[in-house]
Amino acid sequence: MGNTAAAECRVERWEDVVAVAAGNVHAATNTGRSHTVGLRSDGTVLATGWNGDGQCDVAGWRGVTAVAAGWRRTLGLLANGRVLAVGRSSEGQCDVQSWREMVVVSCGDWHSVGVRSDGTALAAGNDRRAQCAVEGWRDLAAISAGYLHTVGLRVDGRAVATGDRVTGACEVDEWEDVVALGAGSYHTVGVTASGRVLAAGDNSYGQCEVGGWRDVVAVAAGSTHTLGLRANGTVVTAGNNADGQREVDAWSGVQLS
Repeated sequence: MGNTAAAECRVERWEDVVAVAAGNVHAATNTGRSHTVGLRSDGTVLATGWNGDGQCDVAGWRGVTAVAAGWRRTLGLLANGRVLAVGRSSEGQCDVQSWREMVVVSCGDWHSVGVRSDGTALAAGNDRRAQCAVEGWRDLAAISAGYLHTVGLRVDGRAVATGDRVTGACEVDEWEDVVALGAGSYHTVGVTASGRVLAAGDNSYGQCEVGGWRDVVAVAAGSTHTLGLRANGTVVTAGNNADGQREVDAWSGVQLS
């Protein structure tokens, strides 16, 4: 669902897909186009949408276990822990060739982050707001990159954050018992073990109005909207719906990859 001006929603013919990633961009006049990538069960990758910087040139990828999409960029995590990248690298966000033993990758607008098998983090790209300052993080289970901030989930259920603090998206220090999280452009959301959802940061479009959600097992944060996957396979939403990105009421049977 959403804006399909660049064909980023043309995925109806995709088959055997086990994971998808949407190129997330902050809302601005020059960032309206995006792309979508899909990971097949055989480790190959599909892509559709805007390809101005080659971010959809993934047809030759093999042995991929996870994908991430950012603004003008796609990352692929290989089974051997190395990372592939295509797309814009003007800020160094595709400089991941030296990364090893990775288990998680995530794309922000202008930076890329990942978690190693030992629980430490790596980052590449624009660091003007310290969004890449993750070198001291330890015991991580997950990580997510937003526009100008990065959040990490520790194995003890606590969250850490770095980057721009103006919007409040980094105010996650008091979060506990978190099992999953996601970074939007200016907000952060997390799921607790009890299925409740936490949010911090910009709420201009109501994207942080998730306090009443229950039985949620996963969340995703877009530029100005939030999605939550319930245990029963339905999806709840909050925030901006200008492009129909929240029109998921008919979705059912959705599963975590």
